[in-house]
Parts: sequence; structure tokens; C-alpha cells
Amino acid sequence: MKLGILQCDRTKELFVKEHGEYPQMYANLLLPADPQLELLVFDAQQAEFPKDIHAADAYLITGSRYGVNDGFPWITQLEDFVRQLHQAKKKVIGICFGHQLIAKALGGKVIKSPKGWGLGMSQNQIIRCQEWMVPPLQELNLLVSHQDQVAVLPKGAQLLASSDFCPNYLMQIDTHMLSVQGHPEFTKAYVRDLIRSREDILTDGEIDQGMHSLELSEDDVSFAQWLIHFINSP
Repeated sequence: MKLGILQCDRTKELFVKEHGEYPQMYANLLLPADPQLELLVFDAQQAEFPKDIHAADAYLITGSRYGVNDGFPWITQLEDFVRQLHQAKKKVIGICFGHQLIAKALGGKVIKSPKGWGLGMSQNQIIRCQEWMVPPLQELNLLVSHQDQVAVLPKGAQLLASSDFCPNYLMQIDTHMLSVQGHPEFTKAYVRDLIRSREDILTDGEIDQGMHSLELSEDDVSFAQWLIHFINSP
């Protein structure tokens, strides 16, 4: 199975040595769940897209420090590519920015949340179970770092997990698109460093809440299995 990573940002230079670049984070997340998975990296931020959508069996759109409403040409191109993938019913996974971009590209709405930053460990309720959700969970805890949220789901999207802070947290479109607001590829150490690096723009309350939430357990291993099951599902 070839998974095309559509990379939408780079790790800040001061974090690379300890935490690695984003493609390595996804390798660390997914390869234990499927050692035969082959990752192909496309630098979407530099408008590098596959010439043929069948260059990979499935695609994953990463997170980004940028917002889907920022208006950069590469974001518009990525939206066009998502619509091509949707029309061809290629398997696509969206992570954070990728989740929001899929929603926007297919007719949903993304806004800067009036609730402020989502930081640390998010806690979400599973509201709809699917066959590929093995092992089954009633709650889903994943790391987050975001200001924007999907305010309106695209037509035909099924909501799978939700929280009071982020109602549209996990969605599926038909049998080929799955996206989540969380960052299953992040580690607690990386999120801790991210929070510290933003102390000048965060309130003391946001910092305290984010740091304290890191004491909660994370469902990254189970979610990695979900992603592999989803990609391989009919």
C-alpha cells in the first residue's frame, strides 16, 4: 500500500532535531500498525502534487500553521486536488488543517473558533461507530493544537466523534474520506514544546489547561489502527 503524504508545513527548525519533520512523525505513527506501508511525500506547500492521482493508493493531508482561509495559491490548488480525489473516490485522510481543508473544499465552512485555542489533549465522545473502528472505543483522546474549527460539515458527511469544545471533530464522507481535528502523529513532548514556544500569544489559563491535559492518556495507537483499517476497507 502506497500512502501519499501531502505535506502542508514543516516543523520549526528548533524542534527538528528532537522531534523530526512531519513525514517522520507519520512514519512513527503508522508503520507500527502496518510495516508494509510505503510513504510517498509531496510538498503541497510548494505546490508539489502528483501528476497522476493514482501515484498513491491513498492520501493523507497533514496539519499546518496556516489556515484554510488564508488564500495562498497552494491552498487553492490543494482544494482542487481534494475535489479530484473525491470525484475519483480515492481514500483520503485529513489531519487538523487537512480535516478543515477537506470540509472547505467540499462545501463546508471553517472559522476561527470564538472558544480560543485547542491545546493539549482533547477528549471526544464517539457518536457513531463504523466497522473499521477496531479496537472499538467509546471516547477518543488525541493531542490538538488549533484555533480554526469546522463550523459546518460538507454535504453528506457523517459525524463520528464530537466534544463541547469542537463539535465537528471526526467526520467521514462516503467510504473514502476520513478527517479529524486532532494530531495522532504528535507526541506529548512535542505538544509541550509547542505550548512553551507560544507563551507570548497564549493566556496563562490556556497554558495551564493545555499542560495539565497532557496528564491524560492518548489513543494514538488505536487511532493509527483505525486509519490503516479505513484505508484498507472496501
